[in-house]
Amino acid sequence: MDISTSTALVTGANRGFGKALATELLKRGATVYAGARNPDQVDLPGAKPIALDITDAASVTAAAQAAGDVTLLVNNAGSSTNADLLSAGLEDIRLEMETHYFGTLSVARAFAPRIAANGGGAILNILSGLSWVSFPELGAYSAAKSAEWSLTNALRLQLADQGIRVTGLHVGYMDTDMVKEVDAVKSAPADIARIAVDGIAAGAYEILADNAARQAQAALAGGVSVLYPQLP
Repeated sequence: MDISTSTALVTGANRGFGKALATELLKRGATVYAGARNPDQVDLPGAKPIALDITDAASVTAAAQAAGDVTLLVNNAGSSTNADLLSAGLEDIRLEMETHYFGTLSVARAFAPRIAANGGGAILNILSGLSWVSFPELGAYSAAKSAEWSLTNALRLQLADQGIRVTGLHVGYMDTDMVKEVDAVKSAPADIARIAVDGIAAGAYEILADNAARQAQAALAGGVSVLYPQLP
């Protein structure tokens, strides 16, 4: 895909990884809509701020009407409630699924016809190494990301004949506010953004952006004993 001639919408572009992605796309000559619940929070010269709450159907519809020239959709907006599946409130668990699964699906359904009408293009879903392995303390997030991975696979097949390539980006921890309390190795968002946009440009279906993602994918083949060696 020629990034320099694309028109992109990045959800959750007001901060963190979304802002890094929007910045990288702008550097490469793309026209960029920066989606955020409050577009006044978008501080990104050259981008076009647009109001978008991916969990609100009316907001998604309005954004699709306002940005009808999109050829590249980046589903980045997310949440992290640190909810485990047994003791957390169901409202927190539902929020993770509403955001990562239903929110991503809602935006994809709204924009896919626009992208097809514009001659085709791409959708990038920001997934995680936790799409493939779960930690109890992040059970809700992992479940939602696993669902989003499955969604990505289904959309990839369904949209291929419309000239839309659907890509999944798997990555471990990045140095953003979402995981600022986590004591672990973290990648720089700008570095992962470059890897992500390189992958879109190359037409990759799946992008493994760091060692954490590569290790998680490799562990899948080993089954439960490899994924969860702590089990008796």
